[in-house]
Amino acid sequence: MPRVADLLEREALRTVSQPLGLPPISTPLPWQGPQWARVGDQLASGQFPHALLLAGPEGLGKTRFALALARLLLCHQPADGLNCGQCSACDLSANGSHGDFRWLAPEEKSRFIKVEQVRAATDFVSRTASYGARKVLVLQPADAMNASSANALLKCLEEPAGETVIILVCQRLHALPATVRSRCQMLKFAIPEGEVAADWLDQATGDRSLSNSLLSLAEQRPLSALALFEQDLAEGVAGIRAALEGLAAGQVTVPQARDLLASEELGASLALVTTHIQRTLRGLQAEQLRSVRARRLYELLDELGRNRAALSAGSNPNPGVMLDSVLSRLATVG
Repeated sequence: MPRVADLLEREALRTVSQPLGLPPISTPLPWQGPQWARVGDQLASGQFPHALLLAGPEGLGKTRFALALARLLLCHQPADGLNCGQCSACDLSANGSHGDFRWLAPEEKSRFIKVEQVRAATDFVSRTASYGARKVLVLQPADAMNASSANALLKCLEEPAGETVIILVCQRLHALPATVRSRCQMLKFAIPEGEVAADWLDQATGDRSLSNSLLSLAEQRPLSALALFEQDLAEGVAGIRAALEGLAAGQVTVPQARDLLASEELGASLALVTTHIQRTLRGLQAEQLRSVRARRLYELLDELGRNRAALSAGSNPNPGVMLDSVLSRLATVG
């Protein structure tokens, strides 16, 4: 069974790594209308960037947006602002055999996009398009590149060959080197407002109350909420949230909270604690945000950010020791 925190931290698009059996037409999600309109206007005016950075929290569907956009860019006869679903390019992109389309992601059992993968992608970018007017390269998540991988990508970003479009999907902007960010046009994604996410989730749950509960557990991230529903993991997330709240209130001990998080990978556990602190800070009034408690929460948040960055860079600390340290500080801050 997938780990709870993995589902909260990972965008759910199970068909992307091996895009077989995609529907004829790929569409953006309902809350992505403004972003889709922007790229449509750029295409219509001939001002589409050679490198586009899709940035925002996980669970919002940036991966699906990237797929829909890639298929639109490759389509021979787009219709109504989407790929047509009927031309040879759409058939090829649906079954994963389009020669001008590359999707770069961490290989199995790896957290990183390796430099060898990026070098192979740069070779792909340097070639002439074989099936149409342009080639498309997607990196997802782009922040999974290490320093060597990012450096290997720079030449592509500086001098893309022909009509190549590079799409980077990024959850953690701070983990992406400024040299990469500065060479891309950024398109930002935010938590959906209003009822649009619940309306969409209702199609799966058939129950507005359940949809709202799932969205609350997933921090209003629709695809994370859908993953919780499909994997029947809402109860586990609720238990972890209750334990962290109980720890801060002095009702749960550090060992009890640590044992509950022990089934998660360390990075996922730290992400859950980070989310808890962010939620706590959002609930404070302006005056409370100037208190000693708030300052200590922000300090702990900074420490968690450094720990997570170190893990992403390949650090291998003792999980129990690090968790004990973080949870002990959270219990003290309250």
